[in-house]
Amino acid sequence: MTRIVRGGLIQCSNAIDTAQPIDAIREANLEKHEGLIAEAGRRGVQVLCLQELFYGPYFCPSQDMKWSELAEEIPGGPTVRRMQALAKSHGMVMIVPLMERVLPGVYYNTAVVIDADGRYLGRYRKHHIPQVAGFFEKYFFKPGNDGYPVFETAFAKIGVYICYDRHFPEGARVLGLKGAEVVFNPSATVAGLSQYLWKLEQTAHAAANGYFVGAVNRVGVEAPWNIGEFYGTSYFCDPRGQIMVEGSRDEDQLVVADLDLDQIEEVRRIWQFYRDRRPESYGELVEQLP
Repeated sequence: MTRIVRGGLIQCSNAIDTAQPIDAIREANLEKHEGLIAEAGRRGVQVLCLQELFYGPYFCPSQDMKWSELAEEIPGGPTVRRMQALAKSHGMVMIVPLMERVLPGVYYNTAVVIDADGRYLGRYRKHHIPQVAGFFEKYFFKPGNDGYPVFETAFAKIGVYICYDRHFPEGARVLGLKGAEVVFNPSATVAGLSQYLWKLEQTAHAAANGYFVGAVNRVGVEAPWNIGEFYGTSYFCDPRGQIMVEGSRDEDQLVVADLDLDQIEEVRRIWQFYRDRRPESYGELVEQLP
């Protein structure tokens, strides 16, 4: 029996002036996304991924701890509970990226995975935290510390990698070894030096590991930081690394693709990368540089 899963990605611009109170910013972005989530439900999306830190602007160009007011405990925070209700009402798996609070002043850049019946399945904490001009994430976030989980959902085995993680192939391979069929990468990425990597690295992960990838990026320019244009172009690619569908550069949009999970078996029978791995020879990969 063919296993086809309808996947969805929501790319969106920030909904409100960043000078507004944090609660107003959160609510405006939640309401904006809820309209696109409802569209996903109408279009039969079964697994839906939102963009990195979806319920606000990408605030990491600043070094202002007021943005920690967006942080919520997981799984008990109000945004997760709200998304759980939506997931259940639409019968849809959801990947929900937000700022996780674990202790006062201790935060992670996290994605929550919610099953189609609204159950909280778990979280992925972003491992690789950038600290370059415009992306001062180390000011806000600790590096992820609980591995590379794969979630058994109602429709597929799901893995998550977040934004900057995509530059590192090691975790992408771990997700494949643990059985991921679809790996989602929610991002906040601007035009510039790394833009050409957007369609290079993640398609390479898909081909090297024989799974589907859903890559989602926000759109627009966010004041007052104006670090560049978030260029959207969210896409799905298949286990051969071929892009199946792609979103626009500058529009709020739901991007949808039907993922034939049987292709994973088909591709891996031809490209025997897992059979021919030599892990006993890779020890140098896990040695720290002097």
